[in-house]
Amino acid sequence: MIKISRSAVEQHLNCQRCFYLAYKHKIRPHSLPFTLNSAVDNLCKNEFDHYRAKAEPHPMFIKHGIDAVPFAHEKMDEWRNNFKGIRYINTLDGYNFGGAVDDIWQKPNGDLIVIDVKSTSKNVFDWEDTYSKWEYAKGYRRQLEMYQWMLEKNDFNVASEGYLVYYNGKKNEPMFNQKLEFDLHLVKLECDNSWVEQAVLDAKKTLEGEMPKASSKCENCNYLRKRWEVSNKDPKNLVD
Repeated sequence: MIKISRSAVEQHLNCQRCFYLAYKHKIRPHSLPFTLNSAVDNLCKNEFDHYRAKAEPHPMFIKHGIDAVPFAHEKMDEWRNNFKGIRYINTLDGYNFGGAVDDIWQKPNGDLIVIDVKSTSKNVFDWEDTYSKWEYAKGYRRQLEMYQWMLEKNDFNVASEGYLVYYNGKKNEPMFNQKLEFDLHLVKLECDNSWVEQAVLDAKKTLEGEMPKASSKCENCNYLRKRWEVSNKDPKNLVD
């Protein structure tokens, strides 16, 4: 049984070699935690929990015409836990796939809406422009689709739409006063999770095989390739 995370499948889609090194050999670039982003996530979840306990819609739902309430379920805290998450175990194909959702809303008909909280700080927030130019934005849609698929595999009815709850930090205010203010943008995405199962199987197959070739589009692989080229020309350029 191979355990595969949502973020692992996303990495496999971006670069199979980096995925293989990270999850087969535990070799990955060092990264710092996004603690401010995590704080925004946690505060947002606290708000949703407040209205979840009251079985009432969050004010943003009313403002944007969303007929739903935060989904009340005994496993919600488990599903939102980064070390647990919602999981689907396929004993036939031999994988355990999962990931931690930010939150789930529920429509009157019972369908579940997957949401993910994002935070950034831009002078002008333009989702359409961002989505057309940057691959990471398309990854956000895939993120929602993978969560949708896992919920369906756990026998829940899931709405086709998902939402990004996007907080844009105001960085040009005249005074800070130890208070960071945000504009809220709700991004609705129509999703299609029909690709997810094959993507999980492909990632599993890669882990069971030989090391894949480096991706020409991978920033890490391209950095290492160029570094190797320089070191072959003059190794002294790489040391003090």
